[in-house]
Order: sequence, then structure tokens, then C-alpha cells
Amino acid sequence: MVFAPAPQLTVTLDRPDRETEIHLHPGGQGVWQARMITCLGTPVVLCTSLGGEIGQVLEPLMASEGVTLKVVRRDSSNGGYVHDRRGGSRTEIADVPGHPLNRHELDELYNLALGEGLNARVCVLSGPGDPSLVPPDIYRRLAADLGRNGAMVVADLSGAHLDAVLASGLTFLKVSHEELIRDGRATDDNDETLLGILYDLHNSGAESVVVSRAEAAALALIDGEVFEVDMPQLQAADTRGAGDSMTAGVAAVLAGGGDGRLAIRTGAAAGALNVTRHGLGTGRPDAIAGLVDRVRLAPVGTHRQDRTTPDELAGRTITS
Repeated sequence: MVFAPAPQLTVTLDRPDRETEIHLHPGGQGVWQARMITCLGTPVVLCTSLGGEIGQVLEPLMASEGVTLKVVRRDSSNGGYVHDRRGGSRTEIADVPGHPLNRHELDELYNLALGEGLNARVCVLSGPGDPSLVPPDIYRRLAADLGRNGAMVVADLSGAHLDAVLASGLTFLKVSHEELIRDGRATDDNDETLLGILYDLHNSGAESVVVSRAEAAALALIDGEVFEVDMPQLQAADTRGAGDSMTAGVAAVLAGGGDGRLAIRTGAAAGALNVTRHGLGTGRPDAIAGLVDRVRLAPVGTHRQDRTTPDELAGRTITS
């Protein structure tokens, strides 16, 4: 089950040849994650809310993604953006966040996601495009109720929404170093700082944690061990969406009964492949499978002999 409370309509202007093209797609973190999970062959139930003219356009587009779509109707409108990629780089023309869900809509969406999540092995909690659209407490309660009733809870969140789900406990957490710096959890992106944060996030409620670092190797804490995730270096067509594809790859493997290390390697392969494409959350499953064996989990300190141990860097120990 993927919880995507506030999907967006994405409109992109492109010029791959001489003529301008207009591309309309459903978007937002949860949609991109569900798309990649589906690409990897895992069935997805996508729980969401739709309303307004944008919602009317989004529904058939989302239904065509190959997911089982479960919808709460809302009075207010979803958001969306328009990007111009005709010059080679992406330029934002307009960005409309949409409207917050009201109390009744939140209750309906919570019950929908809880009911579907209790029938799922893995539940992915994705964030709203704008933090104001859905209150953090919905995430806290949903993570707690799903986790206590046997579901594996995967989250890709930041800010107050991350704090909320940590309080309830998670099976897996993905967060980027940019988000950690933006939220004041990190002062920089060096190894020592981020290793300490890995331990903090684990001790706060996340069993396994991955911190993505753009072009640099991600850092992962799995089963009490810290690794650098060495990913294949591929030419990027569009760097957006790599982190969402990573989370989706992890969720797909966990849903199939795979272990944490295979999940991280598959997520890294999905994220690496996604940047070679213009579509977010897309990739050929055979190409992803071919990259998995090229993803290496290297114990921290492997590449630099002068590095101290992870416990010394973090200054703390992992507790169960």
C-alpha cells in the first residue's frame, strides 16, 4: 500500500526534436514510488485524495499507471506544476500546491489507508508536496497502527512529518542529506556528521536507515552495520526522482520477502537507472536487475584506512 495523500498534475513542455510537445502525468512522491514499485513487478494499492478540475484530470491518468486506485473525494482541488524543458534544463513556469484536506476528508483517507494497509505486507508513507496539506499527526497515527498490526512501514519523509513517524517506529527510512541540512538535523554532508545522524534516527525509531547524498555514495544502517552504498555511475538525463525510486526498490524487495541488504542494493539500482530517463519513477526491470549486482555495500572505512570505527564516529551505540 502506498499512501499518497495529495498527488499533483505535472505538465512538462519538451522539444526532443523540432516540435514542442506537452506531457501530462500524475506526479508527487507517492505516485512516482508506486510507479517504480509496479515496474518491479509488485502489485500496488495507491490510497489518495482527488478533487477539483485537477483531480478530474488526475484520476484517469493515475488509473492508467497499473495500480489499484483507491480514492477519497475532496471538495478542494489538488495541486500541480508546469515545467519547461525545451532548453535542455528544467525551468519552473508555475507551481500550485493545492489546498489542505479538511477534517472529514482526513478521517476518510486515514480509514481508507488503514484498511488497505492492514491487508498489505509493506506500507509506504510518502509525503505531501507541501507540508501544510496533511498534518504530521496523520502520519504518526498511521505508522503506529500499521506497525503494531504486523505491517512493515517504509517512510520517505522529512521535517515534522519525519519526527511524527519516528515516534511510532519504522521498518525503513529514507531521507536525503539536503533534507537533513534544511531541517537543521545536520550542519554539513560529511561522513562523520551523517553517520551520527544515522544512529540518531535508528535510536529514535527507524530499524534501517538510508541517507542519500546526490552524486556521492549513500550511507545505510542495516542490521546494526553501517555501509557506504557504491552505485554505478551513469550519465544523467534528469536527476529528479532518484530518491523516490530508491525507496520504491526497497519496498518492492521487502514486499517479496527479501532481506534488507538486497532491498538497499535494489533501491540503489532503481535510483541509478531512473536518472538516465526523463520519466520520474520509471525504469525497465531487466535493466534494474542488471545493475543490482554492480551495487556494492562497502563497510565504512573500507576506502579510507585512516577512518575510525562507526561507533567512534557516531559517539553512540545502537539499541534494540
